[in-house]
Amino acid sequence: MFKNYLKIAYRSLTKNKAFSLIHILGLTIGITVCMMIFVYIMNEFSVDNFHTKQKRIYRVMRNFKEMKEGVPYVSGPYAPALLNDFPGDIKQAVRVNTNQGLISFDNKSFLEKKLYVTDPGFFDLFSFKLIKGNAATVLKDPLSIVLTETTAKKYFGSTDKAMGKVLTLDKQQQFKVTGISKDVPPNSHIDFDMVIPITSYLNNTGFNVWINNRLFTYVLLGEHTNKSVLEQKFAPFLTKYMGADMQHSGIKISLSLTALPDIYFEKASAFDNVKHGDKTVVYIFLCIAILIMLIACINFTNLSTIRAVERSKEVGLRKVLGAHKSHLVLQFIGESILLTIVSCILSIGLLLICMPWYKELLGYKLSVSWNSAPIYLFLVGVILVIGFLAGSYPAFFLSAFSPIQALKGKLRLGKSGNFFRQSLVVVQFSISLLLIIGTFVIVKQMDFVKGKELGYNQQQVVTVNLDNDDIFNHRRLFKSTLESNQAIASVSLMSGEPGGFHDVQTYEVEGQNEAFKSRSEFADFEYVKTVGLKIVAGRDFSPQFSTDTTEAALINETAARKLGFTPNQAVGKWIKNTVRDSLKRRIIGVVKDYNFLSLKENMDALVISPSDDRRVAVIKLKPGNLNNAIADIKKAYAQAAPVYPFDYSFLDQKFDVTYKTDIRQKTMLTIFSGLAIFIACLGLFGLASFTAVKRTKEIGVRKVLGSSVSNILLLLSTDLLKPVAIATVIAIPLGYCFMQAWLQNFAYRTPLHWWIFAFAALITFIIAFATVGIKSLKAALVNPVKSLRSE
Repeated sequence: MFKNYLKIAYRSLTKNKAFSLIHILGLTIGITVCMMIFVYIMNEFSVDNFHTKQKRIYRVMRNFKEMKEGVPYVSGPYAPALLNDFPGDIKQAVRVNTNQGLISFDNKSFLEKKLYVTDPGFFDLFSFKLIKGNAATVLKDPLSIVLTETTAKKYFGSTDKAMGKVLTLDKQQQFKVTGISKDVPPNSHIDFDMVIPITSYLNNTGFNVWINNRLFTYVLLGEHTNKSVLEQKFAPFLTKYMGADMQHSGIKISLSLTALPDIYFEKASAFDNVKHGDKTVVYIFLCIAILIMLIACINFTNLSTIRAVERSKEVGLRKVLGAHKSHLVLQFIGESILLTIVSCILSIGLLLICMPWYKELLGYKLSVSWNSAPIYLFLVGVILVIGFLAGSYPAFFLSAFSPIQALKGKLRLGKSGNFFRQSLVVVQFSISLLLIIGTFVIVKQMDFVKGKELGYNQQQVVTVNLDNDDIFNHRRLFKSTLESNQAIASVSLMSGEPGGFHDVQTYEVEGQNEAFKSRSEFADFEYVKTVGLKIVAGRDFSPQFSTDTTEAALINETAARKLGFTPNQAVGKWIKNTVRDSLKRRIIGVVKDYNFLSLKENMDALVISPSDDRRVAVIKLKPGNLNNAIADIKKAYAQAAPVYPFDYSFLDQKFDVTYKTDIRQKTMLTIFSGLAIFIACLGLFGLASFTAVKRTKEIGVRKVLGSSVSNILLLLSTDLLKPVAIATVIAIPLGYCFMQAWLQNFAYRTPLHWWIFAFAALITFIIAFATVGIKSLKAALVNPVKSLRSE
């Protein structure tokens, strides 16, 4: 019997190849998209799960009353103090400093940007597999170094040759290779190429100062330690070690612990130099997968039901010959499952073909493990859910045919069946229109953000990080060399370029009783000119005033407003940074507000002072030959830091970095919207085919009575486009609500104009009409004699 079922299923599929192709194509695309998103979500939620102690590992976070998110950076003394004060609760503490350095061996030199400086217990706490070396002792020697497998091959050709070799860091310290680890898995928030012991840094100036926060601290809790209870003990701990500093600065700090699996999705800091994901994006992808699979299932159900007309006589004949309803139901559900299996096999092949492109689109190292159970459980789930649920309605529908009516060709599908099919089309196109609206709004918002006037000059501006000792120590030489170049308009050394680092500092202000918290920029006198800011009150820093270095500051309009001053009233007031230098500085000028933060953040107060904290050089180029100017900057860099490779970026490129997640969302949503509407149109094409067959006699009669092709085309298209019109009415208000909520992520957002929704609806109608029109026109052009004979 099973063999006969397979034969019948095969004959049914091959009888109408075009219809079967539509059936399989829509389902294959839907399953492929779901598999792509499933693999992505599986990778996202598996981050850091490979560590054997992951349930007991936490990262220490500093929290401030004024900030929603905690800060993961703490200072060097935290780890030994936590171990000393909580010996029963904290069993191990490992500090991690993400660093970079110039590594040399023989004639090879590379600027390694994934150099980790850690405590010796790093490989004991975390489960990074060592190919060579012992996890407990591999970093015991202060001058030892552990390389990843790929890094070892880069320097020595193979891992066997690496052990015992000596590498030189920054042309000064020498480290002996004592271990080789496997490459860091892609599902790890920690990502290193080489690791050296932190003991080599313990004597550095400032490392043991409590307020110098520069590294992460991971702790291993005892098996019976309650995290919440331990966090309550941190208040007296901070008072003991940081009480005087907190009182002096006016900043209240608290500590908390973030579980290792939660770090990846933690919105800790824009400058947290480890890998992070975004749960919002994951859930958006999940919703898209569900919606597209829903469209594919609806398509599957609709097309299966439509084929009832073709198979009605088969069902009637089989019933007359004694077939039970249950046998027919099993037959048709079995065919549905078989069709789903075929689509799954095709989907796997399509997934493998698309995977390189998909990885590039996501910017994410996805890996499909065909040895893991989840991928097969997913495929089995897809086969059962789609095959059974999507195939159950057509199965019961087909098996319920009256054999007499079916054999006479007088099958009545009824209004309820028609209503059901129309409802499914409404759901399909509602989803499709929602995705189209989402795509339009995201594209428009990205264009709006990119084209927004930021209040500073970002064109032909180059940034160079002062990220090694040579360039930092010779930064003034680097600057003066560039200033003497005819191709350079101006150069400024600062703590953070617009869109870069701007720490929150606490200030005392003349006439204010409470401490004033503001973002801070520490820059030289050329800052305003180089960045292109406008002074709205007072004056700029000037070398003509010898006291400006220690006694002057600038603020922005928002800072003046938060202090209760107009720009003119703010000029002349003194302001004192209670954290950094405690020098009273006079506000000598107020700059017009400019977007020094991401456009996802509201404008904030900013204090600009000449305090010495230089992390980046911003270079404004004159119009002309950019290539020559870059070559001159490279030459000046080589004079200041000859052993380090030159690395730079343009300030206007920061947009793509800041909004890369949103840009990827835009691209993915555009692709998925196209696929969704394509699958929906396949279903609509099938419905148009069904309608044309059902109304064959009517079309023939109308043509005999004088109806034109255009009238018949309009008649058929109007009926078929009614569900699309209803879907438009449903989708537009939903789309408005969803996109209004999404836009709340941006401080500056594009308005939701009515034409966005009208245009999305128009595109949907055009696509739907073109789909329906092809089949309707074919039906309208059939000779009426042939149409009437067919009945």
